[in-house]
Amino acid sequence: MKISIKNIILTALAILAMMQPAFAQDYQFTLEDCLRFAFANSYDRKSMELSAESQQVSYDQARQSRLPNVSASASESYSHNNDGGGFSGNANIGASVVIYQGGNINNTIEQNRLNLERSDIQLQQYDNQLSVQILQTFLTVLSNNELLDYQEEILNSSRAQMQQGRERYKVGSILESDMLLLEAQYISDSSNVLETRISRDNSLLSLKVLLSMDPTDNLQIIQPNTESLEEMASTMPTEEEALDMALEAYPSLKLSEYDILLAENNIEMAKSGYKPSLTASASVGTGHIDFANLGQQFNDRFNQSAGITLSIPIYSRGQNKANVKKSKIALEQARLEHEQNQLDVRQTVSLAYRNVVSAYNTFKASQLKENAYSKSYNAYEVQFQYGKITTVELLQQQNNYLSALNTFIRNKYSLVLQRKILDVYMGKEITL
Repeated sequence: MKISIKNIILTALAILAMMQPAFAQDYQFTLEDCLRFAFANSYDRKSMELSAESQQVSYDQARQSRLPNVSASASESYSHNNDGGGFSGNANIGASVVIYQGGNINNTIEQNRLNLERSDIQLQQYDNQLSVQILQTFLTVLSNNELLDYQEEILNSSRAQMQQGRERYKVGSILESDMLLLEAQYISDSSNVLETRISRDNSLLSLKVLLSMDPTDNLQIIQPNTESLEEMASTMPTEEEALDMALEAYPSLKLSEYDILLAENNIEMAKSGYKPSLTASASVGTGHIDFANLGQQFNDRFNQSAGITLSIPIYSRGQNKANVKKSKIALEQARLEHEQNQLDVRQTVSLAYRNVVSAYNTFKASQLKENAYSKSYNAYEVQFQYGKITTVELLQQQNNYLSALNTFIRNKYSLVLQRKILDVYMGKEITL
């Protein structure tokens, strides 16, 4: 039997397709699990960690600049002239150490230390931003899951109503138009379930991306307890307390504080250009001019030297003056940016605080409305079964309930999101 290349390729693709699910992994994650997984696997975070390691290397190297520099050299050569040729060689070991360099060594070490600590704050800032993104997407998945549960209940009810309507139409107790309305409502409810399921799956995919997780992995979200939302309001700090905590914890403020310290250090480094430098050096060496009496030659040509070099800057064509002036301007800019950051943080946190208060009030109102429409819809269902209300009245009440339910669920998770964002601003760990 002749086997074509096309058949081989199709068979290979089919095998790969069957093997693919075997590589997918199953995860059941709480929000805390998601955060831990993201921090351990985020490619951007790993890149930032490598940058921090590089800063650590720079800091360690800067601290060693106080130590002497030691080097050794050896040479051997052959030369030839009319009288003949011969070998000659030298060996030398020397060391030098900077005794004073206008404070530049200490300032360089301090600069690298500040940059190292600043990289840790940058990582903290990234973690906060990633945490908020994960929280928002996680809550979107929860919201869609909860809405999907209710929509499936409504769909089951619509299916029963449609079947009941068909039976009642057969016996002539309702018009054909009423039966068609019930069938149309069932189709609409089925479409709602499908759309919510697609939205939930898309949110799960977005969450996997944030977690740096393979899209083919199976991720299931563990539902936290979000029923005790009253506690979120009762444990709220005052607005001034929230501002104070945010000003202490906000990473961008810490970064601008480090920018000020770095700018101050840069001024000292620029001023070192005016100051003298002092370097000490020493060396020992020996050599030979041929291989006769080699040991004696090494002894006879053994030499030692030591010295101190003082370098005093006299005129730098205005370069030192310009460096100092630019550094002072940079310091003023850093201070202005820090003040602007403080203002921005106060505005951001105040707005976030008011968002929580507003979200709580909106949630309570939608909770009452959803409860009222739920009871009303249940009563209308019973009346419809006994033929006391029309199909139009039932469907209108059902749609009112679905609208109120959708608003309630959206507002509930909006409250959770706004409250947890405020926690992030205050430097608190995100938990559900």
